[in-house]
Amino acid sequence: MSSQPTDFIVDKNDLRNGKFVPSALDPDALKPGQALLKVDRFALTANNVTYAVAGDSFSYWGFFPAEDGWGRVPVWGYGDVIASAHDQVPVGKRVYGYFPMSTHLLVEPDNVTKNSFTDVSAHRRDIHGGAYNNYQHTESDPTHSPANEPQIMLFRGLFITGFALDDFLAENAFWGAENVVIISASSKTGYSTAQVMKQNKRPGVRIIGLTSAGNVGFVEGLGCYDQVVAYDDIGSLPKGPTMTVDMAGNPDTQAALRRHYADDLKYYCQVGGTHWEAAGGTLGGGGDDGLPGAAPEIFFAPGVIGKRIEEWGAAGFQARVNESWSQFLPAAKDWVRIVPCTGPDAVQKIFLEMLDGKVRPDQGPILSLWEG
Repeated sequence: MSSQPTDFIVDKNDLRNGKFVPSALDPDALKPGQALLKVDRFALTANNVTYAVAGDSFSYWGFFPAEDGWGRVPVWGYGDVIASAHDQVPVGKRVYGYFPMSTHLLVEPDNVTKNSFTDVSAHRRDIHGGAYNNYQHTESDPTHSPANEPQIMLFRGLFITGFALDDFLAENAFWGAENVVIISASSKTGYSTAQVMKQNKRPGVRIIGLTSAGNVGFVEGLGCYDQVVAYDDIGSLPKGPTMTVDMAGNPDTQAALRRHYADDLKYYCQVGGTHWEAAGGTLGGGGDDGLPGAAPEIFFAPGVIGKRIEEWGAAGFQARVNESWSQFLPAAKDWVRIVPCTGPDAVQKIFLEMLDGKVRPDQGPILSLWEG
């Protein structure tokens, strides 16, 4: 990849149709207060597919604008400041945060502290961004080390979703459920959530993973589920008051669960869309009105995170997240094999494999548009 800033963009109506285009930004024309980041490396997980599927309805496309009809898929990764017109954000600073699948990102830092800054670029100011607009300085991040960067890229954003989910469910006493069924239990967001729940030892709640038959062994080996069931065996799920945490969004699975539990299904939490095509390219199954049990309700992590930051303060929220993350990280290191992929062709290939569900759950793709 040359030094010419380049973006990978996808057709919003056909996610498999992607292309590389020259970026609109001019590295030699920074305005006062701006900084230019070189996007070094980023992770790709099924969660990024959810960002694309829900791009318009949840404003994910708004974080990194592209030409009409096209989007830049958000990812979590690391970048380095290579040019700066901001006196508090010097060249050479390395940050972790939310990036596009691009070679560069132009930011307008504000609220600069020893730990982080917030990007207040005009197109991001009106988005309920929360943590998505925050960039953490590696030199002051107590959880950071170069050796941990792959796990941080793969899991930190998903872990925070799991942290917010566990907090939200516990605050609502799990709607009186004895069983929490996590759908797409082999997804990294799924087992991140299960691990956080296990760490917090929620009393009286059984964590059940629902997954494909081929992934049952992997999911059982994670050690964070009390029981693992294949999709074909939904009828064997234990009865009793139950709620779901759905990372898949498959309408057939939703309907089967609602019929199985009927009035015992107390709450249906819709989080992701790993089965995005079965759901018609939307987040949530839809079209199943009239079925028994609770209907799907969309979970939006930034809303929960924003609420807790208001209540605990930013430092208090971060301290609790860091404490939980320090328990989470050792387990995460054992879960996946890091798969480095560099260059445009490799990035596009892995993205297509992720869309098609061909990336194994024990693989952790770490990508870069930069060759070598």
